[in-house]
Amino acid sequence: MSAETEPQASDDPEAQQLGPEQLEDCLDLDQTSLAGLWTRAQWQQELSQSDRLCMGLVVDQRLIAMACGWVVMDELQISAVAVAPDQRRHGHGRRVLMVLLEEARQRGALSATLEVSAARVQSGCGFTTEGIRRGYYRNGDDALIQWARLQDTEAVRIAAHS
Repeated sequence: MSAETEPQASDDPEAQQLGPEQLEDCLDLDQTSLAGLWTRAQWQQELSQSDRLCMGLVVDQRLIAMACGWVVMDELQISAVAVAPDQRRHGHGRRVLMVLLEEARQRGALSATLEVSAARVQSGCGFTTEGIRRGYYRNGDDALIQWARLQDTEAVRIAAHS
């Protein structure tokens, strides 16, 4: 692969809260990274409701990573994390997740939970596996229920801004 066609890591993506104006970008990233996990109507709802959090990393007006969820009582329930295929393995998933965790912590969340495919599980960001949902995904993969405490707010804050 020549240097011109080889995917390049983004040097300094900007973290930002996503809203309805990024609907098409979220749909595109969902399609390329999550095989169309949500419909247009679901994304419209996710991006327009004030109780939802959707954070993104943007480079040159391109959405390269996103993490979404909502705070229920004192717990962040993470609903989606995606990184553009040509931007993977550069820490963008971890960074956008940490930005989401910090925003949720500022809104009063003390813990966070997510369900992740057992085939794609990654440790990090303080999450531990607390349970399993057998055959949860359309393809038959099990879902691991992961959970993290957001008590170490300084570590979350530093990771979100690094």
